[in-house]
Amino acid sequence: MTDPNLAETLDDDDLPQTGRRRRSQPTAARRRFDTIYGEIRDRICLLRYPPGHTLGETELAREFGISRTPIRRVLQRLEHEGLVESRQGIGTIVTLIDFEELREIDDLRMKLAEISGALSPIPRGHADVERMRKLRERCAKIRSRIDLEEFGRLNIAVQQELSCSIGNLPLRDISDRLFFQTARMWLQLLPMMNWPEEVDAFSNEISDLIQAMELNDLGSLHYIRRNHISMSRMRMKGYFGQ
Repeated sequence: MTDPNLAETLDDDDLPQTGRRRRSQPTAARRRFDTIYGEIRDRICLLRYPPGHTLGETELAREFGISRTPIRRVLQRLEHEGLVESRQGIGTIVTLIDFEELREIDDLRMKLAEISGALSPIPRGHADVERMRKLRERCAKIRSRIDLEEFGRLNIAVQQELSCSIGNLPLRDISDRLFFQTARMWLQLLPMMNWPEEVDAFSNEISDLIQAMELNDLGSLHYIRRNHISMSRMRMKGYFGQ
């Protein structure tokens, strides 16, 4: 449900610009901007807005109860991140998925993961571990039934947990951007892969992450993600031969 106060509190001066670093104490308007941005981004990454889908500023502004100006800025940020593109005379279109880029992006993600635990890491606590356990429980429930959207939501949630452990904000932002560039690619490929095997692999990754969190081994935490990216690529090679 749209926040009824959103239209009143979103002021142009408070909205984040593309590439600007987040404030340590964001304003209410900035938080609402990030909420709208995150919602639209997640819809793209969960394929609710599939490649080629047109995003209408007027319709989105009406849905979220705000003017078109902040929606336009949200779309500009998504375009900067490669998830949409603006076409003259057509509007804003969800970009096509380029699977050739997946390998290059994953190469960079793995390299960044190797240093993520060394640059101002943020310790994880009991509440963080409990959230991860709940994610693992949700993961187990979809092993026997294909639920691409739930898999995608779980994948996003795990990324958010890992992101919260990165204290270096530029590194966190880059890691998140690269993740969301690849997330929807996996959802496109999953129906052609062994579903139980992929769910088991994801559940094992969550279990490994939980163990590292319990030990507060932040270096291992991100190496686990790095290693599972590598293993997923090997499984993909087995399926598709590339």
